[in-house]
Amino acid sequence: MLEFFVLCHGLLQLTQLLYSSYFKSTITTIERRYGLDSLSSGTISSLHEVGNTVLIAFVSYMGSRVHRPRFIGLGGLLMSISAMILALPHFLSQPYTFDSVLHASKQDMCYLHVNATGAESCGQEDSRKLVDTSKFWVLMATAQLLFGIGSVPIQPFGISYIDDFAGVGNSALYIAILFAVSVFGPSFGYLLGSVVLRIYVDVDRASTGGALELTPTDPRWVGAWWMGLLITSGGLALTSIPYFFFPRTLVEKPFELESDILKEDPKKSEGSMLDFLKMFPKMFIRLLLSPVFMLLVLTQCCFSSVIAGLATFLNKFLERQYSASAAYSSLLIGALNLPSIAVGMVLGGLIMKRWGLSFRAIPRFSVVMLTISIFCCLPLFFMGCPTQNVADVYGVNGTPPLSCRASCSCSNKTFNPVCGENNIEYVSPCTAGCTNFTMDPKNSYRVQIYSNCKCIPGLATAKPGPCANTCPHYLLPVMLLISLAGLIASLTHNPIYMMVLRSVPSEEKSFAIGVQFLLLRVLTWLPAPALFGMTIDSTCIKWKMSCGKKQGCGYYDNNLLRNRYLGLQLGYKTLGIALLAFIGWKMQRTREYSLENKLEGPM
Repeated sequence: MLEFFVLCHGLLQLTQLLYSSYFKSTITTIERRYGLDSLSSGTISSLHEVGNTVLIAFVSYMGSRVHRPRFIGLGGLLMSISAMILALPHFLSQPYTFDSVLHASKQDMCYLHVNATGAESCGQEDSRKLVDTSKFWVLMATAQLLFGIGSVPIQPFGISYIDDFAGVGNSALYIAILFAVSVFGPSFGYLLGSVVLRIYVDVDRASTGGALELTPTDPRWVGAWWMGLLITSGGLALTSIPYFFFPRTLVEKPFELESDILKEDPKKSEGSMLDFLKMFPKMFIRLLLSPVFMLLVLTQCCFSSVIAGLATFLNKFLERQYSASAAYSSLLIGALNLPSIAVGMVLGGLIMKRWGLSFRAIPRFSVVMLTISIFCCLPLFFMGCPTQNVADVYGVNGTPPLSCRASCSCSNKTFNPVCGENNIEYVSPCTAGCTNFTMDPKNSYRVQIYSNCKCIPGLATAKPGPCANTCPHYLLPVMLLISLAGLIASLTHNPIYMMVLRSVPSEEKSFAIGVQFLLLRVLTWLPAPALFGMTIDSTCIKWKMSCGKKQGCGYYDNNLLRNRYLGLQLGYKTLGIALLAFIGWKMQRTREYSLENKLEGPM
């Protein structure tokens, strides 16, 4: 029965993480669709932690006092509902619009007196985009908050249920298998994102011009981000149903004695909100004063911050740094990075099972592994692409003066990149001074080439889309290095987690897990995505504007983006290693014991 529970819980966590990772794989697409910056998208991504943080301590305190499997099932159904709500903005918003020379206004071509200048005019189309951004923010935030509430009982109740009824020596392996199975959820989530992001966002609507005009590699492309949310909603509902059929208590005793145990259990499990409010401060303070517990939690916060930065913005990093499409970057993450982490978690659990690492051994083992993972990441600082030359934006010398397009009256809110034959990129055909274009004979919805471009010497032509990236050959080696570093670092996940479980009394285990996740959310999962988002935004050199408001970043300084994004991760890792080294020093002054022995009190 316990093995079946481990399987069911692994599937539920797999689907839960599939949803979370799928949503993160579509962050850049949602940014483009609703004109968000990285700070805003990072905040939306982390909002589900608010609902979780508010209730996690109380729900964890309930522990064995409630029917844990049923609470898990109810939480899964609530997450399913939240996924459907998160998809609603697509169905309630107007069709996606983008800058194009094929639209009636032709505002991104060099036509005299057609385009607005100076104080930008705010047309109906721009107003509609702004309404979408503000109108659906609350809806997405509400969905994320509900998802956080639904996820509250999943890990504390599931892990404590397994640990309570696992045989001696099996708890570490069961939990390792649980994490290993569930970690494929993020992998499947990114793979799902890779599939649906190749489909045009408005595929369910009559208008298909955008799908015919754009390609997935076009910076204006928006994929069908909402499709995966409907799929994951159904998956969460299905994996929640079995929990309503599990018993409240699993016992490894003869069947005839089980009824007697169940009769006694309700009395032991009675607890009210008043009891909790009376006991919470004392129990919480006792955990905060436990040096080993707090040091371990702070260590986990450091490494979880790295994970949060990777999970939320690795897609964007690959897209901006190596010009990978959203679909292809999701494919690489799902096929390479996340499976390597799953392998590392399994190996970490097997190491715990085989050698039974002690409190003294775990910090030393973890410091060595994590230091190796840092050395694997160091070459990434030198494996990046410089920012492309963009007229009036970045790094262009000796180009024709602005007078080349003095009669064009170009709008500074248009974003339709073209690449001149001089290998210089322009924000729009208008900024290149182009007055004519030729349609693709194979596709009447797509421009083949722009001509008579006054700001481009020679043949004065430009191709639609950004200029080719100068170092696409770095993409796969970078992903392999990131995956290798993730595999090595994940070897420490299970040992550190088991160390946390055994650093508190057994009767406070559920509450300690809840406090651990509470601190992780407050110190990591809430602020880290926003912090990484602010870091990425600080490297933006050209914002897309609409009606005087920022509508996402058009161009980043690639060197700054790479150094700041990777540097912040390196800083968190270094701090975590320092904390582990301090824990190891402290353990040298403490008697050694095996993690298979359940302690009677905190160290």
